[in-house]
Amino acid sequence: MAHRPWRRTHLGSEADRATFRTLHTASLAGPALREGLTAASADRSARHLRALLGTPAIALTDTTGLLTWDGSGGHHATRAPDLARITLERGSTRLFDAVDLAPDRGGEPCEAASCPVRIAVVTPLVVEERLVGTLQAYAPHATAGFARAVDEVATWVSGQLELAELDASRRRLMEAEVRALRAQISPHFIYNSLSTIASFVRTDPDRARELLLEFADFTRYSFRNHGDYTTLAEELRSVERYLLLEQARFGDRLRVRLSVAPEVLTIAVPFLCLQPLVENAVRHGLSQLEEPGRISISAADLGHECLIEVEDNGIGEEPEKVRRALAGEPATTSGEGDPRDRSVGLANVDSRLRSSYGDDHGLVVETAPGAGTKVILRIPKFAPGVHA
Repeated sequence: MAHRPWRRTHLGSEADRATFRTLHTASLAGPALREGLTAASADRSARHLRALLGTPAIALTDTTGLLTWDGSGGHHATRAPDLARITLERGSTRLFDAVDLAPDRGGEPCEAASCPVRIAVVTPLVVEERLVGTLQAYAPHATAGFARAVDEVATWVSGQLELAELDASRRRLMEAEVRALRAQISPHFIYNSLSTIASFVRTDPDRARELLLEFADFTRYSFRNHGDYTTLAEELRSVERYLLLEQARFGDRLRVRLSVAPEVLTIAVPFLCLQPLVENAVRHGLSQLEEPGRISISAADLGHECLIEVEDNGIGEEPEKVRRALAGEPATTSGEGDPRDRSVGLANVDSRLRSSYGDDHGLVVETAPGAGTKVILRIPKFAPGVHA
């Protein structure tokens, strides 16, 4: 069978190539703007925005002053804050002429023959209906097409800043959810752990010392202030500390099995995503059993994902109650071992998983009265914005 030789061809028409260049330039400015409107992000994005507009100079301001100036005619930068104030007061795009741009306010227009700055189009930047700053484009002369282009770029910049605000809101929500989890770390567990440690002080001082160190490491990890994510290895180590303390309390009544593929230990997972599930298994599943309780924790490599399962042979739960818990519906009773605490932990972890990886990665819970409980997590190995 004959094969036609491959020949390099042009990538579409000139219009196609122009579109590609525009999109590429926008993509270079986007990452900085998605960090929010700051002096640092303005500095990094300004030259790309100027390239988009093909203009001699641009400026970015917030509501209080100049963030950055990029391009020629820097002696006009002193006027940028006043132009921003006037534009934000009006709330719409303004055109300013050479008199408005005079370096000395109220003075004569710039007479420098080499200065390309003669007019400015200034348009507001809007995030969630709030005016947050301005984009200012400077040019030798004004045209309707140039003004429309500045408006379009400002709309795109505002969109990137809204994404930054959404990211910040998501981070604040996750931080609040982690604080809620910390508040739910059972006072009974802390009291029981310290009581167990105290019981070994005279009979087995070495054991008491080891348990006290494990308790200190557990609380240090649980209350740390360092990011939304951690490695699976660190999360599992905290779970092990928790279970060591509970085994010291329950003795042979609590049996634990861990099966973890080494290759998944380095993946990033939401902070405190496993400890609440294991605590639920002990407090709500096993504490009421007469026979020995068993907890199994496994983490398997599934290629692009890690499959984590937390399973117990406890008393189980009504599936409808679990559904309500995952939906965030409040429980109707309270107390040690009661569904209210369970719902907080399950809903919290489920919410953070969905926020990090999407709705396809929420918790899956298999349970029934008398049949124990299995909680399944599917964690992508790589996800945008997720790193330990």
